[in-house]
Amino acid sequence: MKYPHMKIEIWSDVACPFCYIGKRKIEKAFERFPQKDLLEIEWKSFLLNPDQVTQPNKSSEEYLAEAKGWSLEQTKEITANVTNMAAQEGLEYHLDKTVVANTKKAHRILHFAKTVGKGDQMKESLLKAYFTDAVNIDDDAVLLGLGKELGMGEAEVLEVLTTDKFKNEVDQDIYESRQLGVRGVPFFVLDRKFGISGAQPDEVFDQTLKKAWAEFSKNSPTIEVAQGDGDLCDVENKNC
Repeated sequence: MKYPHMKIEIWSDVACPFCYIGKRKIEKAFERFPQKDLLEIEWKSFLLNPDQVTQPNKSSEEYLAEAKGWSLEQTKEITANVTNMAAQEGLEYHLDKTVVANTKKAHRILHFAKTVGKGDQMKESLLKAYFTDAVNIDDDAVLLGLGKELGMGEAEVLEVLTTDKFKNEVDQDIYESRQLGVRGVPFFVLDRKFGISGAQPDEVFDQTLKKAWAEFSKNSPTIEVAQGDGDLCDVENKNC
């Protein structure tokens, strides 16, 4: 029997340090949740800076210092705090090396990956490429390589990279985020009834997941079967 799954939609951007942290937090909440096999994640696109100009020779720290009017020393102190937060989730950040990049193309690749059942894997690959490997995620060769690593067809990936394919899907995600009042990311929407804004403490994820599931299961009841093998009659048992 196929049981209904509760959907968790996550709006995030590839160049958002708290989005990678938030990804780990929701994954940990899933692992602690008794009905984890009946949960489904869908990644949604959000562009923090749609007009960002890719600057391969400039690190995020340098860009932030210029954009915010901070000293480089101030910026390094702030990014060190974020790096420490990431480390607590088992993530390795290199914000002194991350490449300033427009993320539109990465989001279109993510939407393509979703069509072949590899959305979550691609989201992980993009975040790791940006924050850990510090490569240019607006570079066609980088994105093609990530696609090939996940077994995606080279011709299909190249088509996305050289056209506007999946632009409408990205735009639709952004439109939906505005309708929901999303003003920052990561933003988690559980069953379109509960929301979590930001990489909140673990207990917030646990409590909200529990509330959302309680509401979801009222309308989509499932049968919980106790573990173990007992005597029974089934279609193959000729003695019953």
